[in-house]
Amino acid sequence: MSLSPLWHPYAHLKTQQPAPKVVGGEGPSFRLESGETLLDATCSWWCMIHGYRHPRLVGAIQQQADTLCHVMLGGLTHDPADRLARELVRITPPGLNHVFFSDSGSVGMEVAMKMAVQFHQLRGKSRKHRMLSLMKAYHGDTAGCMAVCDPEEGMHSLFAGYLPRHHFAPAPTAPFDAEPDAVAVDLANLRKVLERHHEEIAALLVEPLLQAAGGLNMTSPHYLRGARALCDEFDVLLVFDEVATGFGRTGRMFAADHADVTPDMMVLSKGLTGGYLGHAATLATTRVHDAFVGDSPEHAFMHGPTFMGNPLACAVALESLAVFEEEDYLGRIAALSEVLRRELLEDEQLNEHPAVADVRVLGATAVIETHDASALDGVADWAREQGIWLRPIGRWLYTMPAYVTSEAQIRQITEVMKGWFGRVPSGEDRR
Repeated sequence: MSLSPLWHPYAHLKTQQPAPKVVGGEGPSFRLESGETLLDATCSWWCMIHGYRHPRLVGAIQQQADTLCHVMLGGLTHDPADRLARELVRITPPGLNHVFFSDSGSVGMEVAMKMAVQFHQLRGKSRKHRMLSLMKAYHGDTAGCMAVCDPEEGMHSLFAGYLPRHHFAPAPTAPFDAEPDAVAVDLANLRKVLERHHEEIAALLVEPLLQAAGGLNMTSPHYLRGARALCDEFDVLLVFDEVATGFGRTGRMFAADHADVTPDMMVLSKGLTGGYLGHAATLATTRVHDAFVGDSPEHAFMHGPTFMGNPLACAVALESLAVFEEEDYLGRIAALSEVLRRELLEDEQLNEHPAVADVRVLGATAVIETHDASALDGVADWAREQGIWLRPIGRWLYTMPAYVTSEAQIRQITEVMKGWFGRVPSGEDRR
């Protein structure tokens, strides 16, 4: 059989194995051409929150396709885009009253960064053209986003000479359930960077509460409150990257809701459409939006992705949100989170395993952090043999399941995660 011309992401071309071919899916599982059915513990990179082939989402796409598949948003509008913008304003933290659409999370972050720089430019503060990001951050693979990902442990060091230089503050260390005083050192570290560089910093970029692809670091709502106050003090915009954390992943609709904080901008993607089509939204406060109201050509925001506000994506996003609210997904997430806590956090044998550095759970996210990535060599293939699709990130073995995953299926996932660490040193199963 000839090799496919398809170039896969993050693949070592010399050693990669043939990719299993997916032919269908139902609920939290997908089917392979081989006949296997795999329970997806990663929610297809954290976006398929309703699982596969959800009838209401499929129907929304089909119905919209019969009317209007696409039209440019430049100089035109359409009902799905208008309705979705209103719905996003309704459900996000108060004050985020304006919505700019794009077609992926990375592009949504690029929009936020450009918007921040132009905001300050229009206010006569052209020196404020750099970003402040956090260590352990991951904001995407486009050039602007790569430049604000962790420059030391991130995956983009190869491109260091190509990327613009920005500022970084230490990643917060206080855990989610930390007391307010516990974030003092984290906020002091953030203050030091702002005191030194605020005159050229346009925005602070934060993955609130869960730094996802950079190591699944789980942090405190008190840090978000402190960051909001510091940004106000130093005239720096606060941008929440909720691409991974939005739509219930941390246990609330948005991570910002845990802290009762409104950022100046919020970026959404992944769960926005239930994972069924690529789409993103960058929301901004009226203060940011109104800086662009003026007579000069520079007042126009110079960005416009071809597929922004795509009618199909907007229609399925509206249906995704309706399902989320009507079927009490936050209640489902709370139940799934309780299973993850019971099965992983309360398992003494797992927590005391010599290869395990930490176990943590937040909402519908759980991670087993190892001391070294080599401890997870072969785990994906072994999990597949057990009927589970798991993809570790470096030294982190995690699950971010679809919200339609049953409690019994969650236990299947956690048993496989724990089972890997129960294997004998030779790598053979104990059965």
